[in-house]
Amino acid sequence: MSANVTVRGSDDVTASEPAAAVEATEAVAGGAPGPVGRDRTVAVVGTGTMGQGIAQVALVAGHPVRLYDSAPGRAEEAVAALTARLDRLVEKGRLDATAREAAVGRLHAAQDLAELADAALVVEAIVELLPVKQQLFADLEKVVGDDAVLATNTSSLSVTAIAGGLRLPGRFVGLHFFNPAPLLPLVEVVSGFATDPDVATRAYETVKGWGKTPVRCADTPGFIVNRVARPFYAEALRIFEEGAADPATIDAALRECGGFKMGPFELTDLIGQDVNEAVTRSVWESFHQDPKFTPSLAQRRLVESGRLGRKTGQGWFSYAEGAERPVPHTAAPADAPAKIVVRGDLGPAEPLVELFEAAGITVRRKKGSGFIELPGGGKLGLADGESSFEYPKEEILYFDLAFDYATATRIVLSAREDIDPEVLAEAVGLFQALGKQVSVIGDVPGMIVARTVAMLADLAVDAVDRGVATAEDVDTAMRLGVNYPAGPLEWAGKVGHQRTCDLLGELHARYPNGRYAPALGLVRRGYAEDAEDAR
Repeated sequence: MSANVTVRGSDDVTASEPAAAVEATEAVAGGAPGPVGRDRTVAVVGTGTMGQGIAQVALVAGHPVRLYDSAPGRAEEAVAALTARLDRLVEKGRLDATAREAAVGRLHAAQDLAELADAALVVEAIVELLPVKQQLFADLEKVVGDDAVLATNTSSLSVTAIAGGLRLPGRFVGLHFFNPAPLLPLVEVVSGFATDPDVATRAYETVKGWGKTPVRCADTPGFIVNRVARPFYAEALRIFEEGAADPATIDAALRECGGFKMGPFELTDLIGQDVNEAVTRSVWESFHQDPKFTPSLAQRRLVESGRLGRKTGQGWFSYAEGAERPVPHTAAPADAPAKIVVRGDLGPAEPLVELFEAAGITVRRKKGSGFIELPGGGKLGLADGESSFEYPKEEILYFDLAFDYATATRIVLSAREDIDPEVLAEAVGLFQALGKQVSVIGDVPGMIVARTVAMLADLAVDAVDRGVATAEDVDTAMRLGVNYPAGPLEWAGKVGHQRTCDLLGELHARYPNGRYAPALGLVRRGYAEDAEDAR
């Protein structure tokens, strides 16, 4: 199940661009396979939310569409629902009445699989059970022509396994749409072990012609998005389990400091704790219990207790009528220091220097290893995987990574429990002088945003180096599939590959179970970066 959300209705999509496209052909210049022609039938099997959404996309793009569902009457209900969606598009001015009439004329319910015989593309969106999908495609193969493309919308099963028993497995491909399909642009085009490259290209060009943004990927657990996104949830859960911060504060840190649209606790409540935990567990088991994907015991207990999120009225937060939403920890107002010393380069936090000066704080630059020296003797450094308690004779504090320090509305600090209160107050006041809210969390290595981004980058680099997808497609998938403020590879380049690798190395030294061991590709990039800087 895809971990993405939107607040708009699933029928709220402009229909003009795909419909206005030049009629597609079966080949493009140079003889390469082109998209499925607009005059060819697209069949959708399964008429739930996703099936209806995919059908709407194909229908608005100009294809004849047939809907089939094994449950009697469901296909007819789906046709009625889609017709109503088209009516709403007309009401909103996103589809003209003539186009609506033409689309309704192309939409049909099928009573039997045999009615899908002329389909050029069949997309399956049924229950996520491997034997059920395998049987469906075995039956479809007896009905459709040998040139028809067969596609699964699975988000968690192996495309290769689904196609394993087919007579022509080369014409089978994964087309993983994100919910709601009419609105969200990303489609993962997944090539199984036996998928013919020309078939993958045809599928890619077809959904591109529908106005989507396709990315290519190999058949790997979680594909791109559900594989690379695991640390966004896992690190937040780990920090919570360590008692360093509560869910509301962690969510606020990733939203207001990290630039993410939603925090992981509120997002999993929206997705459904059972759905999110099941995806994590599936990826973990598929990777032979690799510690980088280890599920959370706290989330498992939440699922076992029936607290599944919004759909049950209780998850990490309560959604009962009148329930008050927990607020993040926010430090009380404190006086800002009149002057600070910045020793060395602050790396990705260097923009803070200009912000401090603009706030009227005198900044002196001196040589050093990259930290801020406070008047009271405290040293404030960017999260690097170390902890304040490791320096008992010094007043060491850490501040978290931000996506953009200028626009961030919250800054997160961490310090050991016995830190000098006056030093902590100076650090709080320093960032409050920039107009930021400040949260102080427990002394946890890597903090929240820095640790999360480092792990996202680590899995993204590993996916690229293992041939799952190109770097461009990984970043595109993460921006469009789960609304990240930047692709993890782009973000790692901004932070610095060596800095990211060093942070993970420090975490690995403190949690030596393999979870934080940097991917070899990240280590290579770090060395290359250092070599380039030395020139």
